[in-house]
Amino acid sequence: MPEPVVYSIPMRTRFRGIDVREGLLLRGEAGWGEWSPFWDYDDAECVPWLLAAREAADVGWPAPLRTSVPVNVTVPAVGPQRAAEIVAASNGCRTAKVKVAEPGRAEGEDVERVTAVRDALGPDGRVRVDANGAWDVDTAVRMVRLLDRAAGGLEYVEQPCATVEELAAVRRAVDVPVAADESIRRAVDPMRVVELDAADIAVLKVQPLGGVRACLRIAEQTGLPVVVSSALETSVGIAAGVALASALPELHYACGLATLQLLDGDVASDPLRVVDGALPVRRAEPDVAAAEPHAAGSLRDRWSRRLESVSRLPAAAGDAGRSG
Repeated sequence: MPEPVVYSIPMRTRFRGIDVREGLLLRGEAGWGEWSPFWDYDDAECVPWLLAAREAADVGWPAPLRTSVPVNVTVPAVGPQRAAEIVAASNGCRTAKVKVAEPGRAEGEDVERVTAVRDALGPDGRVRVDANGAWDVDTAVRMVRLLDRAAGGLEYVEQPCATVEELAAVRRAVDVPVAADESIRRAVDPMRVVELDAADIAVLKVQPLGGVRACLRIAEQTGLPVVVSSALETSVGIAAGVALASALPELHYACGLATLQLLDGDVASDPLRVVDGALPVRRAEPDVAAAEPHAAGSLRDRWSRRLESVSRLPAAAGDAGRSG
């Protein structure tokens, strides 16, 4: 089997607290898979990411039910003018996910950003916001109502609070639908969201949940409408999210997979590009020579050690495509 390929790509805008996105590309009989857990994750939390990469590389994905997947444009915690520019450059996306509750940012900035995005999308656009679990219940209820007015009606609010119990409390208090992300992908029991009636929508990410098939099982078990989102991957990893979205029996919402715009480059010479607000259902082939960063010896060593450490865990020995 070919050696893993390491990549390191600068971010266009600081996002999720990082300025550079790194990861490994693994090659198997089925094609390429991406393994790119964030560095603040411990070895155990990296295991599902590795299973997802092995599924992509060694097993492949279920047959698609559609040929393209509608996507939203993701707007980081930037100023209103930059937010409007990002929407305008989104190649036809009619839905925007706006990051809010960023540390160090005032609440008024969130309102201004959402207003700018609403204006840039126009009357037929849809706005959703993502707080990444940063609010307490009282703040969430207050901010959701403010942002709902700023958006002219929010499509939904994603992970307004950190715990499932808090999500349930917010859902009872507001009219805006609530989507669960971290409460599913970082939970010991993803079904707790359903048991506590805490969400209207499940946000599923292929790498953190162990692969396309694992996500399909979770979608079936929860019975909730699904939004497939990225984990800030290259085209190789995004292709797995597209494969999941294309295999879902129903797809009611635009997916959060148009995140390549956040990276200043890609590993593929033919990236998965948004056309008329949608991504095509296909794999992406990396340009291996271009993917390897210059003078990357220490970076390769660091990722090799991490891969070896995670691979030694018993859970990592699970069959690719059968995790979950």
